[in-house]
Amino acid sequence: MTRNGKIALAAGILFAIIAGLALSELVIGNAENRNPGGSSAGAPSVGGPFTLVNHRGETVTEQDFRGRYMLLYFGFTFCPDICPTELGVMSAAVNALGEKGEQVTPVLITIDPERDTPEVLARYVALFHPRLTGLTGTPEQIDAAAKAWHVYYGKVEDESVSEAYTMDHSSIVFLMGPGGEYLKLFRPQTPPDEMAREIAKHLG
Repeated sequence: MTRNGKIALAAGILFAIIAGLALSELVIGNAENRNPGGSSAGAPSVGGPFTLVNHRGETVTEQDFRGRYMLLYFGFTFCPDICPTELGVMSAAVNALGEKGEQVTPVLITIDPERDTPEVLARYVALFHPRLTGLTGTPEQIDAAAKAWHVYYGKVEDESVSEAYTMDHSSIVFLMGPGGEYLKLFRPQTPPDEMAREIAKHLG
């Protein structure tokens, strides 16, 4: 790669990171100003209908999760550090809830459907929690789900990694209620015990 090409790549990555952080803060600000389960004037809704494929190869929609709480994260299996860290936090938080944690289904929606097939997701989610559900789909289905949760993501070409590209994305964990309503979001690096305490406030 030429020097100008490397500069352009670095600039592109920096722009993507800044855009992702800015959008994450916008979502956090809008969501935290909402009343749980409702919406305030001018604030966008968080979440919505989706049709995806789980790690068992089954087509699922948001209706398949009704009656349970969802702890939802958008990420990808080739993520080197941020995604496994956040999924580990989610798993630890659910375990810390004890029997009450059985009301919560942790969910990973991939933002890299090109590589994250149901088979790949099945091997990946098994590393974290027995109830962690991996969801994938067509690029259009993933894009629709990401837009419903106002999640930023984008492919970043990177010749320094063997996979040829990586994914830049928002890193936010969403807590959704049994009726599909938004309840709370958690910023990156939220400690598991804090996440568990906040989730417990909503459990019966």
